[in-house]
Amino acid sequence: MIDHFYSDIQREYFQCRCCWLVFVPPQYFLSLEEEKKYYDLHHNNPQDDNYRKFLGRLAEPLLAQLPPGARGLDFGSGPGPTLSRMLTSAGFPTAIFDPFYCANSQVWNHRYDFITASEVVEHLRRPQYELNRLWSLLRAGGIFGVMTKRVIDRQAFSNWHYKNDPTHVSFFCESTFRWLAKSWSADLQIIGPDVVLIHK
Repeated sequence: MIDHFYSDIQREYFQCRCCWLVFVPPQYFLSLEEEKKYYDLHHNNPQDDNYRKFLGRLAEPLLAQLPPGARGLDFGSGPGPTLSRMLTSAGFPTAIFDPFYCANSQVWNHRYDFITASEVVEHLRRPQYELNRLWSLLRAGGIFGVMTKRVIDRQAFSNWHYKNDPTHVSFFCESTFRWLAKSWSADLQIIGPDVVLIHK
């Protein structure tokens, strides 16, 4: 069951009554060419200390729980892969995949001890398909780390800058992650306002 959630001058937003995901329908999706042009404007520099500190909100709690020898995948690594470098330099080799900048199909042939998705899931046009696909690559005992800002309520959403990015089409709330963890029979660890770790 789907409810209308919010409208602005740019788009309409709906919410799934089952998993509580807020999303925009396909007619508002950018073309892939337009989407990539938007990403090309990002200047995420691996040498930028502020950017590394930002990613540390996911990296630090993840690193604290990884066993020695763990190997991972950073999904949606972007034009300047940084999180993967941070994890690799900490002793945990991390492969990367990005549909626009590093579409290496070989990553789908391996299993991982951890998978990260930092500021990625809000871009997913088919979130259930993509997340289930990633989850299937995670070994038992593995950790799926996700960083994304979360929906609070309609009032907060109405003034939320996050919804104004035209490449953001899927908006998760805490209940969405709880539903996801339950559907996977997994343990959910909520870390701060924009980071979760899901344990397989």
